[in-house]
Amino acid sequence: MAIITISRGTFSGGKALAERIAERLGYPCLSREEVLAATTKEYGISEAEMTTAMNKPPPFWQQVPAKRLAYLKCVTAVLMERAKEGRLVYHGHAGHILLSGISHLIRIRLIADMAYRVEAAMERMGLDHDAAVSYIEKIDKERQKWTRFLYGVNWEDPQLYDAVFNLEQMNVSGICDLIVRMTELGVFKVTDQSKQVFEDLSLSSKVWAALAKDKRTRAVAIDIVSRNGQVTVSGSVGSEKTIEAITQLAKKVQGVTNVRNELGVGADWYW
Repeated sequence: MAIITISRGTFSGGKALAERIAERLGYPCLSREEVLAATTKEYGISEAEMTTAMNKPPPFWQQVPAKRLAYLKCVTAVLMERAKEGRLVYHGHAGHILLSGISHLIRIRLIADMAYRVEAAMERMGLDHDAAVSYIEKIDKERQKWTRFLYGVNWEDPQLYDAVFNLEQMNVSGICDLIVRMTELGVFKVTDQSKQVFEDLSLSSKVWAALAKDKRTRAVAIDIVSRNGQVTVSGSVGSEKTIEAITQLAKKVQGVTNVRNELGVGADWYW
């Protein structure tokens, strides 16, 4: 079993590849849009606000860093919940970064030449050639800025992936065959250690999501680390009341056995 993430540019064939792999392996398939929709439903964030927030350029995030952190952690919590069985194909929204550190994660990058992408954009969106090119270039530029600002990486860097496939050289069927074979490699098998890393990341994400749902704590920008059920919270917040609320909420999250509080009073970000 393995978790497979597929990173792709606009109209680069990622959806078709993800669905083909999921069908071959009998895995659930999840898109970026489905994750955002689930996040809005499960954490009480309006769909319009969530969609806008996750597509806004860096100036927006610089004004509301706490919102950035809260939204990303909520998205991670949803993604972790969907992947808890150790089987998932996810395409979109930096899944390989959100789930980094899990060894049974197969990180795929799919690229296609501009002609392929333009043709797809013209067909699906009813655009003429020039409009399709402009649209693709605009979205690519925004995503590059977004990923670099949020994660400090260039999403096109091949070092972020286990394999990069080019649709100019191979078709979706051939790429699917190779990825299915990758799931059989020992390096991507679920181990006791990788399972524990997954569970730790999942629990810390759930604690974050709990804080994001509560008005008393959704403005905090702190660190949360989970190890075998023990959650450590550290950083600065605005008041002792906020510290108390964080501790109380963390203790209520299923799976938390103990909360280690290393918080101090400093300043909150508000939004």
